[in-house]
Parts: sequence; structure tokens; C-alpha cells
Amino acid sequence: MRKELPEIVRADEWAPLVIRTDYTDDAAWGETVAALARAVEGERAREAAVHLVEDRRWDGVTGDEALAAAARDEELSVVFLADEVTMRSSLRPLLALDVGADDDEDLDPVYYQELIGSPPPREVRVVPDAVHMVHGNLQLANVDFAEFVEDAAADPDGAVRDVTAAPASPGPLPHPGP
Repeated sequence: MRKELPEIVRADEWAPLVIRTDYTDDAAWGETVAALARAVEGERAREAAVHLVEDRRWDGVTGDEALAAAARDEELSVVFLADEVTMRSSLRPLLALDVGADDDEDLDPVYYQELIGSPPPREVRVVPDAVHMVHGNLQLANVDFAEFVEDAAADPDGAVRDVTAAPASPGPLPHPGP
């Protein structure tokens, strides 16, 4: 890890963890936070709030670094990053990272060669109104992370959406970089 990241202390394991890793656009971050808040209004108000981490020490943190820091929380199954793509896309898709993806490191290669040779996907884009749905299903182990990756692959924008939520504005996801 390139730098020591602060410990994340969550009071509620049912609150999805969203870490801001891009500080280039405060207005886009505000829209992302507002979209996350709208996702728990009305009928869905019974769902837990989102645990937001907005600390400049996370600025520029990679997915691997965030996973290493998040893995300290044994109750956490997924972490969501508000990264450059989140800030540049009108969909505000967060990068969901499967915290349990490295659970197969200690597998016996004789018996699990196929799994070890083609590891499951560990990241997928999720629109804000689907964050609670993804987090809840992964916490309960109702759905495998790979199923959300398949859903995103079938989506024209490459993102997981909550089919019970109001549709988000369409738009292609930008590619990070210069």
C-alpha cells in the first residue's frame, strides 16, 4: 500500500460504505450524495443510511488500496468508491469492489485449479439508487458478486441498476485517464 489509510469505523453493518477517492468536482460529489439519499426516501426509508467517507487522505486511492483497507472490517462484503468515473459520468456510477474476492488465496491448487485459473470478477459499476440493493444482497449472501457483474454487462451503460427504482438518466460511462 502506498500510504497508511485511516481506519474505517462503521456503526451499522447494513449501511453501505462509500469512499470518495476523487476530489476534482465537488458539484458531482454533491449530486452523488443526493442520489444516494434519494434512494432511501419514501418506501425504502427503512433501509440504513449510507456511511460516507470524505477524507482527503483517500484522494487518488486505487481499488487495491481501498480493498486492503476495507478488508480490516470482517463484516464488510463490498465497498463502493466515488472515483473519477463517478465524477465524470452523468449516471454517477460508483465502483463496487468485492471485499471477499481474495478468499480463494488459500485454496488447494490441486482441487481448485479452475477457480484459481479464472478468478471471479471483483469490481462492477453501480448507479447510486442500486447501492443499497447490491450491498444488502451481498451482506445476506442472496446474490453472488458475479451475478451483479452479469447484470451490468447486459446494461447499455455497463452499470448495475435497481429495477424497482426510478430510471436514472442514460449516458455512456467515460473512461478514466487523460
